[in-house]
Formats: sequence, C-alpha cells, structure tokens
Amino acid sequence: MYLDHFGLQEPPFRITPHTEFFFDGANRGATLDALAYAITHDEGIVKVSGEVGSGKTMLCRVLMERLPENTTIIYLANPSLSREDILYAIADELHIELADNARTSHVLRALQNHLITSFSEGRRAVLLIDEAHAMPADTLEEIRLLSNLEANRHKLLQIVLFGQPELNDILARADMRQLKERITHNFDLEPLVRNDIASYLDFRMRAAGYRGPSVFTEAALKMIAKTSLGLTRRINILADKSLLAAFASGSHQISIKEARAAIRDSEFSQATYPHKKISTPLRRSTALAIVALVIAAITLVGITWLVATRQDVATNQTVSATAPISALPIKKEAANAPSYPAPSTPSKTPATTPYPLTQARLASAEHWLQQTANDRWFIQLWTTDVTQQAEIERFLEKASEYDQDNQLRVYLSSLSGKPRYGIIYGDYPTREAALKAKKLLPDMLAKNNPYPRQVIRLR
Repeated sequence: MYLDHFGLQEPPFRITPHTEFFFDGANRGATLDALAYAITHDEGIVKVSGEVGSGKTMLCRVLMERLPENTTIIYLANPSLSREDILYAIADELHIELADNARTSHVLRALQNHLITSFSEGRRAVLLIDEAHAMPADTLEEIRLLSNLEANRHKLLQIVLFGQPELNDILARADMRQLKERITHNFDLEPLVRNDIASYLDFRMRAAGYRGPSVFTEAALKMIAKTSLGLTRRINILADKSLLAAFASGSHQISIKEARAAIRDSEFSQATYPHKKISTPLRRSTALAIVALVIAAITLVGITWLVATRQDVATNQTVSATAPISALPIKKEAANAPSYPAPSTPSKTPATTPYPLTQARLASAEHWLQQTANDRWFIQLWTTDVTQQAEIERFLEKASEYDQDNQLRVYLSSLSGKPRYGIIYGDYPTREAALKAKKLLPDMLAKNNPYPRQVIRLR
C-alpha cells in the first residue's frame, strides 16, 4: 500500500524470512561465518539460541544458501517428532527408499549406509533442526546417537540445533548432560542495540529500493528500540505499521507520532525477556502528573537559586563598600574562563564553485551504469544531501589514496523527492562477492556502515 509513497520496489519489513534482507551487522555476519566454518570442519553438534523473533530462522535460511555446493542439507522445521519418526523424516529428506514396515534398526542402518556412500563421493550431510527446544527428550537423545555416525574419523552427519532459550534449560538437566557434552559451539543471537536498529532499518529500506534520506527520526528510533527489546521481528512489525501510519497521514518521515500509533496497534507478549518492560505511550493523566512534578521541582530549584543569589548580591555590596576594587572576591570560573572570538557569519560557497573530484566521479558512475548489467553488485558507502558538496569533495580527497583502481563513484538521485548524492564502490558479480569485499575495506571507507546493493536499485 505504501510502496509507491516511499519509492519502494517491495515491502521492506516482512516478517517471513527473506534472505536478500539478511542484516549482517550486530555480529550476525560473524555468527554466520563461524557457523559455516564449524559445519565444514567436523566440529560436532552446534547450537544457536535466541529469543522469539531474534532472527534464528532467517540465519538458518541464509546458512543453507551459503554452504558449499557439495553439502546435502536436511532441514527439519517440525521438531515435535518421536524418536522413531525423526529417523524416517531424515531418511525421507535424503530420498532413501524404505519398506513400509521397516524397523527402526533397519532405518538407521540404511541411513548410515547412505551417508557413508555420500561421504565417499565427497559430499557432506548437514542436519538443521529449527525450533529444537520443542523436541521431546527421547528425540534429543536420538540426535545424540546420530552424532556418533562416523567414517575414517570424520563425522557423517553435522548437526545444528536452533532454539529458544528454553533449549539451554533443557540441556542443563542432568539427563541431558551427554548431549550437552557433544555440543562444541554455542552461539547466542543477542538483541539489537539502538545504533544497530538504526542501521538495520536503513539497510532494510534500501534493500527494498528506497534511495532517500533516513525516514525514521531519532525520537521514533528510540521508541521503537525500547518497545521492540531489540528483537528483529518486533522491529519489522513496528516499522511496517509506522510506514503505514505515515502513508495514511501523507508524511514521508516517521516521527514519534507514527511510532506511537504502531505501538498502540501491536500487542507483544510480556513473557519475552521478563526482566525488561515493554514501553507503551503514556496515558494522558500519567503524563500530566509527571509534568506537574517536573514543574514543581523546577519551581523549588528556582526559588532556592533566587534566595541564594540575593544573599550573594547583598554580601558583594557590603564588601564593595568597605574594600578597594583589588580586594573584591573574583569568581574562579570567571577568572579562568577562556575567551572566545565573536561568532562569524559562515561564508557561503558560490554555487559555481567547481568540485573536480565529485564531477569526475559523477561522470565515471554515469559511464559505468550505461554498460553494467542490472544483476551486478556494488557497495554503498555513503549518501548525503546535495548541499554537502564540499563534504563529498573532502571525502573523495581522503579516500583517493585507497582507490588505486578507480572504483569510487558518485551518483545523483532525486527519487525521494529531494536531490541526494551517493558514493559507491566496486563492481561485483554476486552479493557474496560484495560482502567479502566489504570486509576488506579500509576504515576510511567503512566508517559509515556500508552495505551491498544491486545495480538495478540505481535505475
């Protein structure tokens, strides 16, 4: 509904996992890399835990796309299976033919033979179990036994458990100690902090095709951060509702008004992070009471200050009447206060002032876009208002020493209704290649949280 209003090509805040919208900030990208390493290096059972809506399923889906081509993936989204049924489910995922009345021991033997054959052909099998906290205890014990399958001192089946914090409580039980000992890597998906939330919202908007300045004000960000508790699903819900509220009012910016409307329309569970409270807009009576208290406190402070000031004036007048000027007390702050020059009116840069580096990079970007395919990728370094040409020129001067291959480009866009400059870097065949290049960027180019984008987004 609001896509055209904000110049979006698709909804930016869907709650269903969409791997192109994977946010690799807030340690998510590092966790993904560590998971891939553990899986491909026979590291035993791996566990990923996080609160409801923290992004576990998204991480799992992206992991499935990032694993090597010689990996056979077995994904179980419904873990509430019995000990026997899970063996049948794994066999079915591997397309192993079984008799209708096959006994559990026969299924296990067929599974082992299949994995041995697959391993001999250079393939690696990975079992990904989502919502593992819902698994019955007997099924978890079967998972432990499956981790024993080996050939030539190599694991035949790598296992990754994704679950809510309840999974940690289950594994802490005495009867689960054998399984817990098999877990070699534990990853926790921590909630996003406020700065990460700002980057997350900006990334999702731009991944959906938005090219303008950030639409979320600081006040709105603060409210969304506090109410969402840093959980990505809640952030998505609140951001989506905020955009809808802005569209309904004809606004292109998300202020505290739209954020409050989104919060009022959302009902989040109080059981998540029970030690934290979800913020809701203050009732009018409560807000008025708080304002009254603040006014009373300010009044009291003012009266106290006035009395003290009058006493100080009376004392100074008495001293001045009986002592020479040189003996008068001088306040320490005034004696040591630095002298500041009178404020000067900033000089305006004439509109005709040339910015050679900016103009050269604009021409380079225009030529590059004319001959580059839509499915190519680049790294978005920075966007800013057109009035900041001097800032762009200074940035390009400093960045030029890191740009030996002339990969820095500047483009001008007015799709948001307000002209803005964008600074981009590189040309890559895939998003993965752009992400790898991003990690190698010098600090000078990486200081503004760059992210990968596709060329079609500039057209």
